[in-house]
Amino acid sequence: MALETALVTWVHLIAAAIWVGGGLFLGAVLAPVLKRTSMTVTERMELMIMVGRRFNLIAVPSLIILILTGLYKSYHILNNPSVLFETSYGSFLIIKMSLVAVVIAAFLIHVRMIKMDTVKEISAGMMPERQIQALRKRIIILGEVITMVSIAILLFAALMDAGV
Repeated sequence: MALETALVTWVHLIAAAIWVGGGLFLGAVLAPVLKRTSMTVTERMELMIMVGRRFNLIAVPSLIILILTGLYKSYHILNNPSVLFETSYGSFLIIKMSLVAVVIAAFLIHVRMIKMDTVKEISAGMMPERQIQALRKRIIILGEVITMVSIAILLFAALMDAGV
């Protein structure tokens, strides 16, 4: 049982590193670098979407793994509602689960904003530059929200592991 729990913890940590680390890279490295290039707004947007979609190939499975391993690790608490509502661990778990719901909702909105029709419209030059800039700004803001809330989730996970 201890080996199983350790394995779940390691898988959980690797998935968290991919999810949060990738989000930080996209927001803190890629977006600012693209802004300083000589590329047009359209070209930057196309590249940003392409990299984001490529990242989603590992990010989405990582998020699913995070949710499943988190539920596995919290199973004993979720089965005992008194512990859930009467301990700091339970309170942190409720907050963490709420933040996970926020991340999932924000991520779904984020992905929905960049549907294939939108990408085709941008690539064909059919979308005005100011509309592309507005879309880019909304995408960046949502990405920042997802990353910051994901970091808050990590904070609550650390508090829970520390037994605060």
